[in-house]
Amino acid sequence: MGVEEHRTAAESVEVRVAVVTVSDTRGPDDDPSGDLIAGLLTEAGMAVAERIHIPDDLTTISNRITPLVNDDHIDAVICTGGTGIAERDVTPEAVGPLINRPMPAFEALFAQLSFAEVGPAALLSRATAGIADRTFIAALPGSPKAVRLAVEQLLVPELRHIVKHLRRT
Repeated sequence: MGVEEHRTAAESVEVRVAVVTVSDTRGPDDDPSGDLIAGLLTEAGMAVAERIHIPDDLTTISNRITPLVNDDHIDAVICTGGTGIAERDVTPEAVGPLINRPMPAFEALFAQLSFAEVGPAALLSRATAGIADRTFIAALPGSPKAVRLAVEQLLVPELRHIVKHLRRT
């Protein structure tokens, strides 16, 4: 079966997502990137099952994301924030140990798309994605522009397809 046939077969897959904002400055009342992820996924017919806000702290991030990965009612965890190069940007280090199957093509494609939009500043992003057991995890930058790029160009087109594969036994 080719990629288009796989996508077509996955169109009816129900996807339940946890949206996680990692930030010391953003919260439920001021979260443009988290709101954007939730809105774009909802528009695409996916369910936002959980929204949480976590400070930029390695242990806290790991402790809050691990139960989401282990929740049978969550298919994907999409994080925003903490993927830059500042000292407090530790989201990739927090989710990295949870990922047992990295998806380096996500990083490469996101970097390519980012470079087309922001030029060499794309080097500052450490966005990452992979599979933690049967849950897809993506760690996106905190910028709404970067979030829109990743969600519209990569996640919305392929998330159902990814989840369909993860649900196979």
